[in-house]
Amino acid sequence: MFIGSLSLLGCSTYPPITTATQVDIKRFMGDWYVIANIPTFIETGAHNAVESYKLNRDGTVATTFTFRQNGFEGEQKTYHPTGYITDTKSNAVWGMQFIWPFKADYRIVYVSNDYTQTIIGRLKRDYVWIMARSPAISESDYQKLLQLIKDQGYDLSKVRKVPQRWQ
Repeated sequence: MFIGSLSLLGCSTYPPITTATQVDIKRFMGDWYVIANIPTFIETGAHNAVESYKLNRDGTVATTFTFRQNGFEGEQKTYHPTGYITDTKSNAVWGMQFIWPFKADYRIVYVSNDYTQTIIGRLKRDYVWIMARSPAISESDYQKLLQLIKDQGYDLSKVRKVPQRWQ
């Protein structure tokens, strides 16, 4: 998820986004399938998008974002930003660095109790990601997550499902 691709800096006119109260960072690590998002320009047309996290010894988060461009057989794209946990009390607020020295706003808005679904947002409400540990979720769960996004001040008309198909 190329969070920092656009609008790295700037102030929000909205109140701060509510984040998860506490994120067990070790449980949060691993693979997350992107179910839906407000895509950045590089994510437009993404298929089989997966965000993977690995906690480094220094406390940073090695991130790998992969997807197929414009179709399931499209060109494989891979990005390797680094996550920096900036709120170590909750572990829910990060900076995500794609290009030095800029760190894009990255907030864990929601994570389910069983760590199978999450929402990642930004203060500016320009991008959002619904992710899950599996490539599909129930329609009722999807609607619940959309409602959480709407409650945070996002424009749901901009949210797009990300096609997922795995053999």
